[in-house]
Amino acid sequence: MGLMSGVAAIAAALFGGGTNAIRDTAEVFFENAEAGAQRDAAWRAAALNQFAAEFAGPKRGVFDRFMDALNRVPRPALALGTLGLFVAAMVDPVWFSARMQGIQLVPEPLWWLMGAIVSFYFGARQQMKGQEFQRSLAETMLRTNAVMRNIGALEALDAGAEAADDPNPALDAWQGRG
Repeated sequence: MGLMSGVAAIAAALFGGGTNAIRDTAEVFFENAEAGAQRDAAWRAAALNQFAAEFAGPKRGVFDRFMDALNRVPRPALALGTLGLFVAAMVDPVWFSARMQGIQLVPEPLWWLMGAIVSFYFGARQQMKGQEFQRSLAETMLRTNAVMRNIGALEALDAGAEAADDPNPALDAWQGRG
């Protein structure tokens, strides 16, 4: 009976009191896999939330989304239409030639008008993209000083680490410096 009460007292000391001394001691040397998985899941969720916030644009209405979709139509339509003309010329050359003869009858002022419309459309788009590029370039230039400071700090750390290295005559001889 005394032996059993002694074993019970040791077990209570190791596992009792709401703590597990063996587990707590083992966690000093090994990571708790469940806690590590929870930290990893929290880290991944935070990264995904950051990406979502980074790429989330302003909320747009139905009309704005429709106009954006409509603005994406002309360039692919022109490209696919031109490819379609090549296919039509190969499939039915007589039909294609008849259509091209009809285009010959379009008056020159109408060609100028069409050229102006296409130029304004693509020119305005080019202007908008150019302004976006300039804005992103300005934002990048604003970050240049911070990047240069960080690079200088890293180079100073690297130089300090190289200066702290003990000289190694065998390595110097092997590299041809000695």
